[in-house]
Amino acid sequence: MNKTELIEHIATNADLSKADASRAVDAFVDAVTSALKKDDSVTLVGFGTFAVSDRAARTGRNPRTGETINIPAARVPRFRPGKALKDSIN
Repeated sequence: MNKTELIEHIATNADLSKADASRAVDAFVDAVTSALKKDDSVTLVGFGTFAVSDRAARTGRNPRTGETINIPAARVPRFRPGKALKDSIN
């Protein structure tokens, strides 16, 4: 499912126009992004938690040349699914 399909699904199920659903999806993404930038987490009970974690610096290998490269440390977004989401999939 891509963003357009998600907007159509939300518009249909919530009885909204596609424009309203698009603004809602954009607002959700903006809210999660700004919270993660502030090093805060976003928890949706039953769905999951969006959080930021630190990835340590490490060495890797260029698959084309075999040359060893240094990969710098980075902060990366993570999603941990909630129990209800995991149970609904299985």
